Amino acid sequence: MLTTVLDTSSLPRPERTEAWAAATARALLTTRLRFPDPERFDASMRATALGQARLSVLTYQPLTCHRSAAHIRRSDPELYQLALITSGRHTVEQAGRRAVCGPGDLVLYDSSRPVDVVAGPDGHPGGHAGGCVLLQFPRSQMRLPEKPVAAACATSLKASRGLRRVLRETLGTLGRAPDDFDDNDRVRMASTLVQLAASVVAGHVERAGELPAPSRAAALYHETREFIAAHLHDPDLDPAAVAAAHHVSLRTLHRAYASFESTVSDTIRRERIGHCRRDLENPLLDASPVSAIGARWGYPRASDFTRAFKAAVGMPPAAYRAAVRRGPRA
Repeated sequence: MLTTVLDTSSLPRPERTEAWAAATARALLTTRLRFPDPERFDASMRATALGQARLSVLTYQPLTCHRSAAHIRRSDPELYQLALITSGRHTVEQAGRRAVCGPGDLVLYDSSRPVDVVAGPDGHPGGHAGGCVLLQFPRSQMRLPEKPVAAACATSLKASRGLRRVLRETLGTLGRAPDDFDDNDRVRMASTLVQLAASVVAGHVERAGELPAPSRAAALYHETREFIAAHLHDPDLDPAAVAAAHHVSLRTLHRAYASFESTVSDTIRRERIGHCRRDLENPLLDASPVSAIGARWGYPRASDFTRAFKAAVGMPPAAYRAAVRRGPRA
């Protein structure tokens, strides 16, 4: 769960900026902060550990942040920081690069290099609040050469649309609902997030071939999961079609899914049946024949749909819809 590190709304206004500077130095990085409107400043930080990584959810009124070479000499935890911007505009400058990011953007920076961050509307201090979900993890976990990672810092990360969306949505979900995950889930999630971050960075700088095998497998798994979700309506969707669309062998595809204790066929079947169940449960779709619902999700033959649905759920789709409408028995 996320623990509140600091909520300045509980403090007298004259103490808020100093308290925020102390809290960020302890929990994040040592920096020099400036506040364009200190009398109106307000901020909050909630955080949780994810194995060796740390996830923080931050909100703040406009501020500027500078981490200098002197700060680094005094204290460097040797971390990468990956921020999902949730509100406001943020300008991040590091090693001669400059990224202007808004809500939904992802930006990476390195604790071992000087960095400047300006948070406010349109990248300049002003009257609007900013916020981000921040993942911190040891630089050694990136498993990519330092040079290409450095080239990705202080840029708005671009990679395959699917991987970037998975990383963004996973960070967002953790930031909104961390209690949905137990301690073991959070440790596994940290590993997944770092692998995804490495894949997005590698794709951004066109160095995906340098990823270690586990990261390449994780990237393929998440990318193909996105592909499957978008093509469930296609009755020809099967492992061979997924492998061909991603220019990999069936063996490579199956190995990627095995590392997540799953199979491609099971994933397709589970996703299709899940959508069919939701449609059958939806009273607004009562006018749609059962066969039409099956066809919508990749079962053009009613007999195939009935057989697959009964095997997964324990009853034919028509009986399932009727049972849902009857509701639980008293």
